[in-house]
Amino acid sequence: TPVAAYLDIAQIVDVAQRIGADAVHPGYGFLSENAAFVAALEKAGVTFVGPTSEVIDLMGDKVRARAFVEERGFPVAPSAIEDDDPATFVERARAVGYPLLIKPSAGGGGKGMRVVREDSTLEAEIDTARREGERYFGDGRLFVERYIERPRHIEVQVMGDGQGNVVHFWERECSIQRRFQKIIEETPSPALTPKQRDEICETAAGIA
Repeated sequence: TPVAAYLDIAQIVDVAQRIGADAVHPGYGFLSENAAFVAALEKAGVTFVGPTSEVIDLMGDKVRARAFVEERGFPVAPSAIEDDDPATFVERARAVGYPLLIKPSAGGGGKGMRVVREDSTLEAEIDTARREGERYFGDGRLFVERYIERPRHIEVQVMGDGQGNVVHFWERECSIQRRFQKIIEETPSPALTPKQRDEICETAAGIA
């Protein structure tokens, strides 16, 4: 079927090699954020128009991605990561303060995310989030961070040349959501001051 064809890594790599393609542009969805697909293209000597397989693998894991940017001095929300010490995870989660947002490490699209507003439900919600992470992503690892009430969801598009040079294409306002899923993306954001816009965009480029 057409959908299956767009998910067939071996077939896509084979076709690219047979027709002598220099590069593959992934579009969006399907394999566009799949590290295994990019690694297969790299092995075949075909350029992937996008990040390397290592970068996709890193940024697709929320726990490793957070640690990566925090170690380099970029700001992150207060959090507790289960992998650091599973035995003390619940206590460290409490210390972050309520309300809390529990997230699967490998998650995306809002799946497995749980908001906890009072201590009496924390352990039950952790168990539920872990089961959902295992069901959706085959990975039950969790982390928690402070839940920000009425947040703005701002994204920044970036592009690099593979030589260490990165530019940003300004921000996108993605705050209109349903069940943690974006409905509308708007640019420029009507909520940011010029100073905030510059700080957010430069931070995104710096991380990239």
